[in-house]
Amino acid sequence: MENKSDFGLIGLAVMGQNLVLNVESRGFQVSVYNRTGSVTDEFVSAHPDKKLVGTQSLEEFVQSLARPRKVMIMVKAGGPVDAVIESLIPLLEEGDIIIDGGNSLYTDTERRDAWLEKEGLRFIGAGVSGGEEGARKGPSIMPGGPESTWDVMKPIFESISAKVDGEACVTHIGPGGAGHYVKMIHNGIEYGDMQLICEAYSIFKAAGFTAEELAAVFTEWNNGDLESYLIQITAEIFKQNDPETGAPIVDVILDTAGQKGTGRWTIMNAVENAVVISTINAAVEARILSSMKEKRVDASTQLEGPKVELSVEKAALVDKVRDALYASKIISYAQGLDLIATTGEQKGWNLDLAAIAAIWRGGCIIRARFLNRITDAYRNNAELSNLMLDPFFKDVLNKNQQNWREVVALAVSNGIPVPAFSASLGYYDSYRNERLSANLLQAQRDFFGAHTYERTDKPRGEFFHTDWPEVID
Repeated sequence: MENKSDFGLIGLAVMGQNLVLNVESRGFQVSVYNRTGSVTDEFVSAHPDKKLVGTQSLEEFVQSLARPRKVMIMVKAGGPVDAVIESLIPLLEEGDIIIDGGNSLYTDTERRDAWLEKEGLRFIGAGVSGGEEGARKGPSIMPGGPESTWDVMKPIFESISAKVDGEACVTHIGPGGAGHYVKMIHNGIEYGDMQLICEAYSIFKAAGFTAEELAAVFTEWNNGDLESYLIQITAEIFKQNDPETGAPIVDVILDTAGQKGTGRWTIMNAVENAVVISTINAAVEARILSSMKEKRVDASTQLEGPKVELSVEKAALVDKVRDALYASKIISYAQGLDLIATTGEQKGWNLDLAAIAAIWRGGCIIRARFLNRITDAYRNNAELSNLMLDPFFKDVLNKNQQNWREVVALAVSNGIPVPAFSASLGYYDSYRNERLSANLLQAQRDFFGAHTYERTDKPRGEFFHTDWPEVID
């Protein structure tokens, strides 16, 4: 084949197809391969005017690519990625690049990076956010791997990514698994964002808001500080009616949520690194509880709760819930970024939180107006210990905290579950308290296990033990 392709992609599901069309639209010729050959033929024939090269074998696919070959894998995370890599290794040559664009666990990415380095090949674990639309029009991309490999991929990645204020929503995150790690935490923050919006919806529903009223509320919010992709699509959801019943579509959707694993991975990583991400944790647990539909239906006939009496005037309730949502949203991002910073420091990745926030401003699912503020916060102070302490966000939290409390109290007193709102407020109050009740906890630990404790009247780092009285059962 005389005219070699600039880029190759394996895995022609919807995300893969849209990424191919995006790359091709930027002036690159793209080779494609899918395990089911008919999918390849149908995709290429559906776009006769595009610079696409369909291949029916991995050998043909590899030979169609210009060197250094750039091969992006878009298949299901886990074993399928390893299987494709295994098949590619004998066909590639030294210096060729494999890119995993799926939602792989970052430790798998680190393992594959070491594996391929021994084979003389280069590897990039690239988180890609934005869904089908983002893949086609411009996603946020989070690539990890060697700096030299990023330099080779930079022209393609920058051309296909979303743009905000002239800046491409892609940057070299760091070595090894850093890219997939940041994408994992991005997804955890996304879980928190979505759950917080759902809890606002629960409160409004309990207050008797119609779908039309809800659409108006979220449309208004999307014109203010809460402007984001998730708020925007939520407004659109409330506008849609079910063609079969005529009811709002949201009312006929079963209340059981799915998840693909990145939220759980985020929680497990936070526990390993001793970082609090209570908002994200509450969001993941809410999805798990939602899946227990039959058990919840049974429990609803046996366990009592209060009579719902929301006497707040609707306009006032909208303002209070908006403030609670904004404050809780700040907490979700603060926790996610704290986890990124902590792991990055432990791994020696030298992560740039300002650059990470900047590439989330466009293309990705959590894109939002206030990511500009987060970007500015870390550009102004790269050593910021917690996003809550940035002057802008500190002022928002101080201003919103009273309405935030009233919303949580209102929900709890009416039996409306708001686990993410509550967890966010609990984190805020714990973080801002000079003295917590852990002194009693430490006394308990010393009592039953002689774990010792520090004293308020002695220098930090000195430990003491009390000879506690014997307790007889």
